Amino acid sequence: MREVYFIKQNKEKWLGIEQVIQGKIKKNPDDLSSLYINLINDLSFAQTYYPKSNTTVYLNHLSAQIFQKIYKTKRVEENRLVYFFKTEVPLLMYQYRRYLMYAFLFFILFTSIGVLSAIYDKDFVNIILGEGYVNETIENIKHNNAVGVYQSGSTWGSTIGIIFNNIQVGAKLYIYGIAGGVGTLFALLSNSVMLGAFQYFFYDYGALKDSARGIWLHGVFEIFAMVVEAMCGLILGASILFPRTFSRFNSFKKGFKDSFKIFLSTIPFTICAGIIEGYVTRHALKMPLILNLMIIFGSLAIIGFYYFVYPSIVYKKTNKHIHDTIL
Repeated sequence: MREVYFIKQNKEKWLGIEQVIQGKIKKNPDDLSSLYINLINDLSFAQTYYPKSNTTVYLNHLSAQIFQKIYKTKRVEENRLVYFFKTEVPLLMYQYRRYLMYAFLFFILFTSIGVLSAIYDKDFVNIILGEGYVNETIENIKHNNAVGVYQSGSTWGSTIGIIFNNIQVGAKLYIYGIAGGVGTLFALLSNSVMLGAFQYFFYDYGALKDSARGIWLHGVFEIFAMVVEAMCGLILGASILFPRTFSRFNSFKKGFKDSFKIFLSTIPFTICAGIIEGYVTRHALKMPLILNLMIIFGSLAIIGFYYFVYPSIVYKKTNKHIHDTIL
């Protein structure tokens, strides 16, 4: 069947499904299940005969929306907060997974720019990090205390300040996405270039190993959360620039609602990062190396699993549950 005829034959049905997703047409769970099965059949046909077509992309997006609509009709027996982190956010992460890939690619690119800039311009680190900070850290390195800057101030005072600062940075990465995602990319550029220059600075002074033992104790949660927050900003921007078949306003509402939920999921990791930085990082060079590595790689395993692996597990599990229920 030619693609044009396939679209013409099913267009009204697909537009009707959009109305259901937007809440303009009410359907009971059985009708929703029938729509889902029908749509999956259309998607399978499109994937077979028009694999690189916009029609396939559109149907895949529509299937994800109706899938969530069905799953939300199921009575939530567990605690709402548990459901939010255990099911709702992972399903959204699966739906928008390509935006996480985009955010990480931009992060790697911008961090590399920071490293290269520090390599070819010896004044770049002073400009980015501040001359006072650089001079203080150089003195700390000379005294074999690369993480000395983290040892100033009280533990609880530093922790509170760090947490609020990190949440503020994350909020900017997200909210700036309202400028079509450009604001988010600019904020990510600023933070990533700083990180790249920061890491090269320690490498240049022969203290990369000691700095990594301290910085990445809290840095895994902090930086990974920053990338996810940038992902949220990109989702917000894309909802404005690419409304698909929705009105721009409805697309923005949906994009904001979904991205804000993902953004909220980063807050616990940001708080954990602040606590580690305030209470643990200052002792980094006195700790056994194995303990440093356990915290660093343990943190990476936790947050990496939650945002990369777990969403696929939840999607497959809920998809199987829906199929078992409606068949």
